[in-house]
Amino acid sequence: MLQVTVSFPSASGEILQLPKHSKVGDLKILAQKTFGKGLLKLITEDGRLLTNPQDSLQAAGVKDAAHLTAVVQQVQLAASCNAFAAWCRGGSRILTWGDQIFGGDCSAVQERLQNVQRVQGIYDVFVAILADGSVATWGRPDCSAVQDQLRDVQEIQATEEAFAAILADGSVVAWGDPECGGDCTSVQDQLVNVQQIQSTGCAFAAILTDGSVVTWGDPEWGGDCTSVQDQLVNVQQIQSTGCAFAAILADGSVITWGDPDQGGQCFAVQDQLKNVQQIQATDSAFAAILADGSVVAWGNPGCGGDCSTIQDQLRNVRQLQSTRGGAFAAILEDRSVVTWGLPDWGGDCSAVQDQLRNAQQIQSTEGAFAAILADGSLVAWGLPNFGGDCSAVQDQFHYL
Repeated sequence: MLQVTVSFPSASGEILQLPKHSKVGDLKILAQKTFGKGLLKLITEDGRLLTNPQDSLQAAGVKDAAHLTAVVQQVQLAASCNAFAAWCRGGSRILTWGDQIFGGDCSAVQERLQNVQRVQGIYDVFVAILADGSVATWGRPDCSAVQDQLRDVQEIQATEEAFAAILADGSVVAWGDPECGGDCTSVQDQLVNVQQIQSTGCAFAAILTDGSVVTWGDPEWGGDCTSVQDQLVNVQQIQSTGCAFAAILADGSVITWGDPDQGGQCFAVQDQLKNVQQIQATDSAFAAILADGSVVAWGNPGCGGDCSTIQDQLRNVRQLQSTRGGAFAAILEDRSVVTWGLPDWGGDCSAVQDQLRNAQQIQSTEGAFAAILADGSLVAWGLPNFGGDCSAVQDQFHYL
């Protein structure tokens, strides 16, 4: 048997015993169970990070009586329309599942995924932003046409057929179908000091440092905000359905524009939209968390725009997430989960309700949700071909 001392930087350690033929992954899981922590990364005395769970302890240089330092990792989830990706900031391994065509398989770029800082899922593709400011992509679209321009990328968003990236200097690079926002030359001189970008199916909206908003793309999909331009002052956040935008202002009020049937008009709930903290959206409905932890929804009632049936459960809401297909999921203060909307698309979590305890974060594809719990485990529900079945990667999750 090998004896290995594992300790946290500011705490005494524990001596762990395991067979000599054990792998790095075995040691990692034993440490996680011993300390009751969800996910840990292990560092040797000479500063090496043990990254490959399949390496034997001997090959990794871990000998009897070795001392290792453990650091708690915060797992993040990202999602494309049909696949999920789990990752840790600064890590070199990404775990994916769901439709392989839409990003459920990152093996082709796994070697490039070093020191990952951020992963974004955008429609049919995933984008990993690395520490050197470069990006690695996998999924359906090809980003090679603008690869040389994609340096020091801060954020990327996408419509159905186009992309837009914010660079470190606050400028924007767009590519793809011009009619879907892939050409921003008409507003290029206005896209200075951009802080955030959001997108509908065929249009983009950018928030500048002064709190103003610039839009481009198909006007009927939210690419023209002239009707509310004078109201878009001190904008803090923008969210979108398939054809409409909703902006939270500094005073907590909300301004909408775009297709009225997809949330572009909020007249029916306007007087309730005060002290709004966060907004999420399905393809045709919005839901907002207010400062008192309650929720207001509007838009297509069948796709989550009506939460009246579970309104009494939506108290002390801390986080909202949504599937584009038509469902919302809320994490409450006690870390339980409440869902509503189209049942098959994630609006019914009854099959996993007893597992959804101490939920820390939720992410979604177009038709499924995935939640990370406090113990580092993973729970998914919704349409299996949209990532609602994570059984194939369940055992690998602890090796991140």
